[in-house]
Amino acid sequence: MYDRILVPTDGSTETERAVEHAAELAAAHGAELHGVYVVNSATFAGLHMETSWEGVDEVLRDEGETALDRVAAIAAEYGVECSSQLLDGSPSKRIVEYAEREDCDLVVMGTHGRGGIDRLLLGSVAEGVVRACSVPVLTVQVGDDGERSTEPESESAATEESVT
Repeated sequence: MYDRILVPTDGSTETERAVEHAAELAAAHGAELHGVYVVNSATFAGLHMETSWEGVDEVLRDEGETALDRVAAIAAEYGVECSSQLLDGSPSKRIVEYAEREDCDLVVMGTHGRGGIDRLLLGSVAEGVVRACSVPVLTVQVGDDGERSTEPESESAATEESVT
């Protein structure tokens, strides 16, 4: 059913839950795992000119490489072949582009499940991917204490039900 599974990562320990889920699915289906980390350089567009962009860019890329190394390590624990790529740009847009360009069958990504004003103010990469991607998206609840929002993400619940 799945040949290529994409798992975006932000490098956080919480996101490892989604990476493990993706690796488990890849192992069960004999699929290859694709890990991506998106360097969102627009976040730092407002820095003063005196700030060294090269230094910030290098730190972000190092964090991305470390995150992708962790995805590869988790994939190896499950005996899954893994490729990875560091991308630049808007995270949700680049994830969707990658999934569609690489003919992925499924995107598995973590979501904090924030609702209400938190989602409005903070935005949601997962929500952007769910809304824009032609590839099925499975969201995995991640968070500090495993706490869930009182408002479930309907896209997440529907997608998860259709995958299992």
